Amino acid sequence: MNDIKIGDKLEIHCYKHNGNLHRQWDEAVLLDIKDDYMVFGNDKTLVVDSDGKVWRTKESAILFFFKDRWFNIIGQLKDYGIYFYCNIATPFLVDEHVIKYIDYDLDLKVFPNGSFKILDRMEYKFHKKQMHYSNRLDFILRYELGNLIDIVRKKEFPFNKETIEEYHKIYEKLTSKD
Repeated sequence: MNDIKIGDKLEIHCYKHNGNLHRQWDEAVLLDIKDDYMVFGNDKTLVVDSDGKVWRTKESAILFFFKDRWFNIIGQLKDYGIYFYCNIATPFLVDEHVIKYIDYDLDLKVFPNGSFKILDRMEYKFHKKQMHYSNRLDFILRYELGNLIDIVRKKEFPFNKETIEEYHKIYEKLTSKD
């Protein structure tokens, strides 16, 4: 990861537990590098799903990928407020300018008022059985979902409007030259 710098454009590849590529995003601009996480931004980026469906995201987003946490967080700047979409997933790695992680289905959607909803529990149960998640992996994923919910309830970083808006300003500054 030493060869990437602020302003670089990377792709994102999301895999499933069985190693299959699930989804890929064509662009994520590096906004910040910290010891334990990296921050990226994108806007109306191209997405390709494993079934071949191609679409674009609807709004600007600020993405937080953690080196030691089993989740990633996407702050979505919608017209009617900032939503957060959180994926329960492996810590990320960067390989050849591609952000890579394994997605484990469970998601947490956080609304502008701070309320939240756990998504895709049935998909998680199905894939857990189908792909033979170990008891240890199941424990880690559920534990990290609980940690994530605690962070949301306490309104800790990055679950606040100011953090997302500040990173969005950096994103706009970095991409205004394009």
